[in-house]
Amino acid sequence: MPLRFRNIDATPDDPVEAWGFEGMLAAIDRGYAVDWRKLIEALVDDPSLRAIYDDAREAAESTSTVTLLDAALAARIRSADEEARERLRTAFRATRLTQAQLAARLSTSRSRVTSYLSGAVTPAMDVLVAVEGIARERRAPSLAAHLELV
Repeated sequence: MPLRFRNIDATPDDPVEAWGFEGMLAAIDRGYAVDWRKLIEALVDDPSLRAIYDDAREAAESTSTVTLLDAALAARIRSADEEARERLRTAFRATRLTQAQLAARLSTSRSRVTSYLSGAVTPAMDVLVAVEGIARERRAPSLAAHLELV
């Protein structure tokens, strides 16, 4: 059953800007993924809606949906630096190397790798690309070995 609003003139088909507090609250508590996606997209596109959303999230009964929406919104509004740092950390874990081993592969110091992973220093794009390449390279032999066992 699709989301329906009560006691307001807007419908879920209207732009989120027309929903107001009651529409956002209804979407949080009784909505579905399609409604939440629309809400998140609107919040990303128009940050001025955040005040209404913040009020609605505080009044919402579904704390699990609020947690989900907050995480989705945070993921969408990450800065380029945060995105690069997360990609670097993910690639580093995928290499299954120590920081010292990765530093040697990158021809840099372990302390420099540590500063990249901690976010103290944002690495150049070529460092991110290199670490992602090492991760792919290190995954490939284990995948090949697994396929030979099958």
